Amino acid sequence: MTLQPGAGGAPQPAPAPRGRLALYLDLIRWNRPAGWLLLLWPSLGALWFATGGWPGWHLSAVFVLGTILMRSAGCCVNDVADREFDRHVKRTAQRPVTSGAISVKEALALGAVPTLLAFALVLTTNRVTVLWSFAALAVTLAYPFAKRYVSIPQAVLGIAFSFGIPMAYAAVQAQVPAMAWWLLAGNLFWVLAYDTEYAMVDRDDDLKIGMKTSAITFGRYDVAAVMASYAIFLMIWAWAGAQHGLGPLFYAGLAGAAAQAVWHWRLIRERTRDGCFQAFRLNHWVGFAVFAGIVADYTLR
Repeated sequence: MTLQPGAGGAPQPAPAPRGRLALYLDLIRWNRPAGWLLLLWPSLGALWFATGGWPGWHLSAVFVLGTILMRSAGCCVNDVADREFDRHVKRTAQRPVTSGAISVKEALALGAVPTLLAFALVLTTNRVTVLWSFAALAVTLAYPFAKRYVSIPQAVLGIAFSFGIPMAYAAVQAQVPAMAWWLLAGNLFWVLAYDTEYAMVDRDDDLKIGMKTSAITFGRYDVAAVMASYAIFLMIWAWAGAQHGLGPLFYAGLAGAAAQAVWHWRLIRERTRDGCFQAFRLNHWVGFAVFAGIVADYTLR
């Protein structure tokens, strides 16, 4: 057992090395479910829209489990792609791949497992959904590298995080109607809102290493851009709900989401790291409010 000096110079046991399982769970952000919840609520909302109510246990399970699995795979790819950048950022310097605790090959092998499991789930749906799953995977793989070339890479993330919407329509209707793309466009603005909040946390570090983010691109208009993005998201989804014939309970859910967006403005307006990070972490409740309104209205109509 290695000893190291403690308080007063007394030798203390060195911290035990982290087990492989703990490192793997850290890599896929298992202890941070907010990430997959951000993907889940719009996908399930689209599933309810496409079905006109409860979609059944099969499709519900496919989209819930598939969301969790693909978010885990995306974390592996993202950490491999960003490992040289992450070591210069306070918040990410100790991620398993960045710190060298997990090798690149090991991380990619781990990421392949949930990807294959998610594909197995998709195979239980229909041919159209299977075909669209390849496009979803391509966007997921492209996003980590967009941060090197695109001034607002959050827009690419918005497409990746919204692809459950057209896939939901494909799974139910064996086609992707225009409504699915409108919902995706609206959801893209929500992603732009919360991921800009996230980027505001790391802005100083990102400027030093030359990373491109929406927080840097928007500059002093970052807060205004976040709030405008929230508004566009809610307006498009409100229009979609009206097109589907939803009523007061749906709009109550939207009102709850809007109230949270105003609260987030209070958190980010001073641009503090803690405030911006808190706003980002709580965003899954915005999505939940919209989804809850959809479910409540379909259930009680």
